[in-house]
Amino acid sequence: SVCLDVVDPSSAPSASPISNGSANGNELLTLVNSKHPLPSGWKVSLVQLKNGQSIDRRAYAALQDMMDDARRAGLSPLICSSYRTRAKQEELHKNQVQKFLSEGYSQSMAEQKASQWVAPPGTSEHELGLAVDIVATDHQLLDETQEHTPEQKWLMENCWKYGFILRYPTSKSSITGIGYEPWHFRYVGWPHAKLMEERHLVLEEYLEWLHDFPLGGEPLRFRGLGRLFELYYLPAWAADTLTLPADVPCQRCDTNEGGVVLTLWRDAG
Repeated sequence: SVCLDVVDPSSAPSASPISNGSANGNELLTLVNSKHPLPSGWKVSLVQLKNGQSIDRRAYAALQDMMDDARRAGLSPLICSSYRTRAKQEELHKNQVQKFLSEGYSQSMAEQKASQWVAPPGTSEHELGLAVDIVATDHQLLDETQEHTPEQKWLMENCWKYGFILRYPTSKSSITGIGYEPWHFRYVGWPHAKLMEERHLVLEEYLEWLHDFPLGGEPLRFRGLGRLFELYYLPAWAADTLTLPADVPCQRCDTNEGGVVLTLWRDAG
C-alpha cells in the first residue's frame, strides 16, 4: 500500500542539498526496478504542481529551480508525467501490452516487450513520487527524437546540479531493464547526482559501487558546495543498531536492495 499526503507548495523545503543534519532515512536512493519492487508501505508526501502533476515534496524545490533556470535560458520544458498511483500504472502497462498484442505478439512476448517501456505496477519509479517525465512543449513525443530538442540537451547537461539524474540512458538498458528514455529524470539529491554524472553511472551501478566503501573502512570522499562529503555503505540489518556521531551532520538513505548509504558532510577546511 502507498500512503499519500498532498501538501501546499509553500511548505516544501528549500532546494539546499544539505539537510539539518538528521540521520533519519530520506530514502532518496531507493532502488525500484523489476528486481526491487516498491517497498511495502511506501509513504509519499506530494506537492501538487500548477499543471496538476504531483511530486514528492523533498524534490519540489529542486525541480522548480531546474525548470525556472531552463526557462530563463529561453527554453520551454513541460512536465508531462510525475507521480502515478498503482491503478494508473496498471492502466498504462495494460495499454502497452495491448499495443504489442495487436501487432501479433503472444501474450508472454507482449508482456515482456511492454515491460521494457512501461514498468509493471509496483516496479515503476513514478510510484515513488521522485521521478518526472519532461518534454519540450513544442515536441511532446515520448520517443528518442526527444533527445534532439534544446530542452533535453539542456536538462541532460545540467540536471545533476539540481540533484536529478537521467535515469534510463541509451547505453544502460541491459542494466536498468528499461529502454532509452531521454525524458525521464529521477531525483536522488546531492552529492549522489554529481557522483553519478561524473562516473556515468545509473542508480543500479552507483549502489553497487558504494558497496566498495563499507563502514569501518575508508569512505568515498567528495568535495563540493564547500563541503567534504564522506559516504559509507552497510547492510540494512547493521544500520538498525548503528550509533552515529552527534557532532557530524549525517544522512541515512535506505536503498531497497538490502543496504543503507550513510552520507556525512564536514566543512571542507
